[in-house]
Amino acid sequence: MSDPLPPFMNVRQLAEYLHLNEKKVYALAAEGGIPATKATGKWLFPRALVDRWLLDTAHGGLMADRLIISGSDDPLLQATANRLTQRLKTQAVFSYTVTGTKLGLELLAQGSSDACAIHWGRAEESGVRHPALLQQYSASKDWLLVHLFKRQQGLIVRHVDYERYQDPKEALLFQTRWVIRQEGAGSQRFLGEWLAKQGYPMGQLSQTQVAFSEREVASLIAKGEADIGPGTYSAAKEFGLDFIEVCEESFDLVIPRKVYFRRLVQQLFEYVQSPEGIALAQRLEGYNLSQCGKLIWCAE
Repeated sequence: MSDPLPPFMNVRQLAEYLHLNEKKVYALAAEGGIPATKATGKWLFPRALVDRWLLDTAHGGLMADRLIISGSDDPLLQATANRLTQRLKTQAVFSYTVTGTKLGLELLAQGSSDACAIHWGRAEESGVRHPALLQQYSASKDWLLVHLFKRQQGLIVRHVDYERYQDPKEALLFQTRWVIRQEGAGSQRFLGEWLAKQGYPMGQLSQTQVAFSEREVASLIAKGEADIGPGTYSAAKEFGLDFIEVCEESFDLVIPRKVYFRRLVQQLFEYVQSPEGIALAQRLEGYNLSQCGKLIWCAE
């Protein structure tokens, strides 16, 4: 027998599916409490996401056997995800999808990811900047902001160019080939602010390519396809490159309340703070784990 419900349900169909009245369905949709979208002014509810929402809300999400992290790229978080995946094997799915900060938050807001990694400026300003960024999303009323680590942010260059590019005027010469990040990435935000400090418009950079991860920036420079680009100390060292430090930044995780208590989330923080995780951070270089796991912000 074929399934009587379509992949996208209307208000009446969802009300019948959940045994709720239609007024309650409208309220849930308006509050962002259930996966929904509007088409020509009418609410539609993707059945696959509604089913996942039901599973996630059962027991506060404690029984969920997967953790999907979207957002900003980081070598230590990627290495941690790889190790937890091997440790958990078929017991659970631990996935880290690099999207950049803002796209990651959009995916989290619509329920397509379970947590989002973000960085949005200097560490000393992150206590204000990060909550302000999150509050742009209506779903943030159910989000927590938890600190993962601090890391060194700056400009990645080859050894041969290190001394020359210490002078920003040299780095901004027309013949200097820049690789930049996509819009909405924290590293692109960093680059824009660094350029503003130099009084130099982003549009005047001699841009060769747009990279979509820390490793892609470093790889393009290592291969000689670009001369300089924004990134972290750990990404530079992984590719045998040099690094001009500009600032320290806070790298945090945005986690919905119901997801925070999942065992997989706790395993992530436990691993980073374990002797093995600390040794990994030291090997990758450029990390400060002293406040890992600290709750930074939650909505009132």
